[in-house]
Amino acid sequence: MTKNFVAIDLGAESGRAIVGKFDGAHFSLDVAHRFPNRPVRVAGHLHWDVLRLFDEIQTGIMLAAKECGEIASVGVDTWGVDFGLLDKNGTLIGNPYHYRDHRTDGMMERVFERVPRTQVFRTTGIQFMQLNTLYQWAAMAGSPALDIAHTLLMTPDLFNYWLTGEKLGEFTIATTTQCYDPRNQSWATELLERLGLPSRILPRVVPPTTNLGALLAPLADQPGLRQTQVIAPACHDTGSAVAAVPAHAAHYAYISSGTWSLMGTVVSEPIITDATRDFNFTNEGGVDHTFRLLKNITGLWLVQECRRAWTREGAELSYDALVALAESASPFQAFVDSDHAAFTSPDDMPRAIQNFCATTHQPVPQDRAALLRVAFESLALKYRETLEHLERVLGYRLEAIHVVGGGSQNPLLCQFTADACARPVYAGPVEATAIGNVLAQIIAGGDCASWREAREIVHATFPLRTYEPRNSSAWDDAFARFKRILDNSTGE
Repeated sequence: MTKNFVAIDLGAESGRAIVGKFDGAHFSLDVAHRFPNRPVRVAGHLHWDVLRLFDEIQTGIMLAAKECGEIASVGVDTWGVDFGLLDKNGTLIGNPYHYRDHRTDGMMERVFERVPRTQVFRTTGIQFMQLNTLYQWAAMAGSPALDIAHTLLMTPDLFNYWLTGEKLGEFTIATTTQCYDPRNQSWATELLERLGLPSRILPRVVPPTTNLGALLAPLADQPGLRQTQVIAPACHDTGSAVAAVPAHAAHYAYISSGTWSLMGTVVSEPIITDATRDFNFTNEGGVDHTFRLLKNITGLWLVQECRRAWTREGAELSYDALVALAESASPFQAFVDSDHAAFTSPDDMPRAIQNFCATTHQPVPQDRAALLRVAFESLALKYRETLEHLERVLGYRLEAIHVVGGGSQNPLLCQFTADACARPVYAGPVEATAIGNVLAQIIAGGDCASWREAREIVHATFPLRTYEPRNSSAWDDAFARFKRILDNSTGE
């Protein structure tokens, strides 16, 4: 008997309601609804339009039921770090902020004045980025909204609350906050108290595959949805993507490639050491009692923002056209550090890339093809640097790299990654996040015995594309130049 599951997958640019159909051995995916996710700027601040997003979520669930009939369950995953506040009546307080809002500028330094940087990492094991929940929350000190808040819910937890009425936090999304102690598996209350942040408003944390309950009305009154349960997958989208990696190698790296590139490996325990702190690695929760040791790398954001800038100029370029342009340009002319502060939220990304090259005394890319080549090559070299650091921490070699997500469709970047890292790259599945989301629902419903069995189903269902490394010496020379440029630049 085939069962239908709905994965609600929300990324920084768009959202989808995807139906996963599972017959006990194989499953397929069909998109029931797509919608944009556009932030809104109000009074100088950047916010998520969560009410519109929730309306789109409901529309997606209803369309899925209309097209497929009975829906066994629904799971929601989103990006990390952002949150909403509820008052004592469970009503949303204000508009949740976007992680790129500038209110967190300088907030890390203010936090470290009260709690040393080393102590923050020793407690949480999370990579330092000013967009982390910890610094967003600290930026609200003295806010009337914080004074009346009774519950803090991360973005997917907020949507789950509106779907079920349950105010719970899911493990993988909780670990993105830098407010969670992964070794004690609890909120880092002592750290938060030292910062004057009210840990009382944090919810109880539950693991992936938890059944959160039935849909509330009016959704529950719709045909096909009367028995539908809401399951917590890995509610952090990267957690769901990594859960679907169909790896056979004993030791492998993954890259969940999109606006961000999340590169790391799966470990059984968090690795919180001076080395992981110095390399700015993070220990985020995974499925099946694992952790994801990884680094958040600014990924295709550079390319997306270049495309946005050129669209404003009247040039409508598809992503295939962007790849073709990059392929036509001369190799290894200049490099950038995608994680440099200059690229966090520039008004003009092409100009920001040119300025970085000029400041670091490199040839300045003058046309679109050259700018794109710089972005793609630099990202591949950033992967190599991260891979070297990972292996230094782990003490063993990672045999292969699995690329999942939208970036797995980019043949040029996948080949550059294999070349730069001198490892085979296995690209796919593209919809890894939705697949991981559906797998959690299948396991929660008892239709699959284990995550190992679930990944074997993925491997049998979704073909991978293999990229073998080539031209190693040229990439070795490029990497030496790239490291010198990073050493001579400032900001992160």
